[in-house]
Amino acid sequence: MIARSLRVRLLRLALRALFGLPRPVKRLLAGRAVRLDGQLLDLDLQLLNRAGELLSRAAPVGQAALDEQRRQADVAAELVAEGLFDDVVVRDLTVPGADGAIPARLYVPPGLDGPSGLLVYFHGGGFVLGSIASADPLCRLLAAQAGVRVLSVEYRLAPEHPYPAALDDAIAAYRYARAHAEGLGADPGLVAVGGDSAGANLALVVAHEATEQPPAFVVALYPATDAERRGGSRVTFGTGFGITAEYLLELESMYLPEGVPTDDARGAILRAEDLSAMPPVYLATAGFDPLRDEGEELAERLRECGVPVVARRFAGLIHGYATFTAISRAAHDATFDAASALRAGLALVGSRRARPAPAPSPGRASARSRIPRRSEPYAV
Repeated sequence: MIARSLRVRLLRLALRALFGLPRPVKRLLAGRAVRLDGQLLDLDLQLLNRAGELLSRAAPVGQAALDEQRRQADVAAELVAEGLFDDVVVRDLTVPGADGAIPARLYVPPGLDGPSGLLVYFHGGGFVLGSIASADPLCRLLAAQAGVRVLSVEYRLAPEHPYPAALDDAIAAYRYARAHAEGLGADPGLVAVGGDSAGANLALVVAHEATEQPPAFVVALYPATDAERRGGSRVTFGTGFGITAEYLLELESMYLPEGVPTDDARGAILRAEDLSAMPPVYLATAGFDPLRDEGEELAERLRECGVPVVARRFAGLIHGYATFTAISRAAHDATFDAASALRAGLALVGSRRARPAPAPSPGRASARSRIPRRSEPYAV
């Protein structure tokens, strides 16, 4: 353990040295600027692509190879951690999943003494990789910058547990968080859901399913929304920008070995018939991401259904940018943007809930009937 920790620290120092080089030197190492689809790839992320050491890659088939990929995902998260949020208080616990207890981790930022908002967070990794360890740096950042508690959930992974195991665990964890919010130090009316990549898919589907007790807000970072998709951004950015379109299909086939069920669109939320009951959503995409188009199409569908949406495209970034905040200023700013949106969204929900209802005037609609429609935008 000591040797591993020392190796991680040394590699982290080497990365800081590499990405701290003068810009002309980084440009020389990264190669010519990459412009595609009217976008300029962020230099630091281009250099990361060139180095190739921290990117997700397909490995030979087999459980041993998959176990190694999962281990590397946890190590990679440590390597690029910012190291700025060590004062966030962390507690490991278990929460009920759909088929037994699953690991979870609660983050409490400093100075948060009373009840607060709570973000139930689902890690990325294509439904096959990832853990509460790989999501740890991002959850620390979100807790500290949004000023909320974060409950990170480690759902079951494919191929050992294919669809809908991960989704069932996510739904069970959200229900637990709502029912036990006060015990977690949170306001039950300010429970949000969020995630990145596959975790963003789970957060969106949980919000869509939780019609009786919907989350107060959704944070979805570069979500997967339409499994088995071909064409568009999956072709334009399908190679050379970290995750590849081929690897995406491989991951999707592990999670959905028989494809998206014809009678259950939860495996591809973009195909859901009605999204009008969704809570407010912050949805971010990366310009050089194979998943870009389907994420932006979902944002447009949500708008058409009258759901308040803040949709952001960070044109120079790649899939998984929230993992690279320590080496790319653009990725850092984009991830802080999500934290700011979460803070503002929950503050707005809390202020509207606390606002006293005016007495109804004779001959006019009651205050309840004058609650703003979902088509009215949220100021976040």
